[in-house]
Amino acid sequence: MLVTEVSNALPGGSSLLRNEPVQARSSARLAGLLDAAAAVIDEIGFERLTTAMVAERAGASIGTVYRYFPDRIAVVEALAIRSTQRLAERFVTALDASDAATWQDACDALIDVTAEMYRTEPGFRAIRFGDAADTGTGDAEDRMAALGSTVATIMHDRFDVPTGERMERTWVVLAEASHAVLARAHRDPSHPDQGLVEEYRAMSRTHLETVIAAS
Repeated sequence: MLVTEVSNALPGGSSLLRNEPVQARSSARLAGLLDAAAAVIDEIGFERLTTAMVAERAGASIGTVYRYFPDRIAVVEALAIRSTQRLAERFVTALDASDAATWQDACDALIDVTAEMYRTEPGFRAIRFGDAADTGTGDAEDRMAALGSTVATIMHDRFDVPTGERMERTWVVLAEASHAVLARAHRDPSHPDQGLVEEYRAMSRTHLETVIAAS
C-alpha cells in the first residue's frame, strides 16, 4: 500500500501531514517512519513515543520526521489509519480467497483477520485504532464509523445483508466491541486468550441475527 493512501484518508484530507508524499521515494520514506513508530510503540507503548525515537529507529534525521508530521500525535494517528486500512483490505482478500457462502462465514473471516492483525501487525495492538482518548485528536469515532460502513457495504454487496440506520449502528457497535474484546484477548500476542475471541464471535453472531431478522 502506498502511504499516499494514508494521507488521503486522514480526517480533513492530508491535514496531519506537513508534506504529502507524491513520489515513490517519499512514500517509501514515510512508510519507513511509520514502520519505525510501530516498532517503538510495540516496545514501550504510544504514550512514551517521541518524534526523536521515530527518527532514531528509522535511521533518519529529526528534520525528516518533521517534514511529514507536526508532532507525535500525528504519527500515531497516521499509523492508526494505516492499520485500519490494512484491516479492511485483508478482510476483502480473505473473502476472495475463501469459500465464504454466508454472512456468518464472512463475520468469522473478519474476526479471524482482526485477531491475526492483533498478533502480527506492528503497533496494532498498542494503539488500538488510535482512540480519541489516546491520541487527543478526537477522530477515532469517525474512523471507526468509516470502518463499520466499509464492512456494511461489503456484507450487503456480497451477502445481501440489509442496510439502514440500525444496521449502520450495529456495525459500529460490533467494531467497537471487537476492539475492546480482541485487544484484551491479545495482551500477550504470543498467547492470545482464544476463549475471549470465541465469546465475541458468538455474541456478535447472535446480535447480528437479531438485527437482520428485524430488518
